[in-house]
Amino acid sequence: MTVLLLRHGRSTSNTAHTLAGRSEGVDLDDRGREQAEALVDRIGSLPIRAIVRSPLLRCERTVEPLAAALGLEPVVDERISEVDYGTWTGRKIGELVKEPLWAVVQQQPSAAVFPEGEGLAGVQARAVAAVREHDRILADRHDGDVLWIACTHGDVIKAVLADALGTHLDSFQRINADPASVSVIRYTTLRPFVIHVNHTGSALNSALSATPTEATSQDGSSDSQVPTGEAVVGGSTE
Repeated sequence: MTVLLLRHGRSTSNTAHTLAGRSEGVDLDDRGREQAEALVDRIGSLPIRAIVRSPLLRCERTVEPLAAALGLEPVVDERISEVDYGTWTGRKIGELVKEPLWAVVQQQPSAAVFPEGEGLAGVQARAVAAVREHDRILADRHDGDVLWIACTHGDVIKAVLADALGTHLDSFQRINADPASVSVIRYTTLRPFVIHVNHTGSALNSALSATPTEATSQDGSSDSQVPTGEAVVGGSTE
């Protein structure tokens, strides 16, 4: 199963340099709406079977044009909602950098718990559990690899990517997830494969159309099948 982790488009909170968190009514700005419309061309040609989204408005608005084009009804999952930043919610980023907790978030995010909110370790646990559950559901419904979208938030995406990369949560600040970016993970029975990180290009199709279990030689002839979940020694030949 292959999940496309889509960050919502640019929001009014992004441009106001505030931490939106779970604030109600934070919508996309003009640029964010353009990004949402552009997803139809960026992703719409791929055989997407499902769209799962955060319950927040900015994610709802981001997937609306794509869902309409694909004829899909998005599924809302609270487990991929934004981090509950507690009393940090709605505050200016310029103020938050002066807080002692800011240094913890930067240097040891696994230990960061937001005042009256949640901890980043808990965010990772809930989000990874959600992604893997939707993978299992889709695997039961369909044969072969399935492409699906999870529209969520920057820190959530970074936490899921860190898990897929097998790196500690304390390294997740090394990963970028820009507004309207797409990061791609293919889950197999053996391990996840990270296909794209922070993709913001015009079309997302590289490495998503080939059958992941088939290896071909450089002359185009078919080699023996590589078992699902195993890497091609020497690297992919596609």
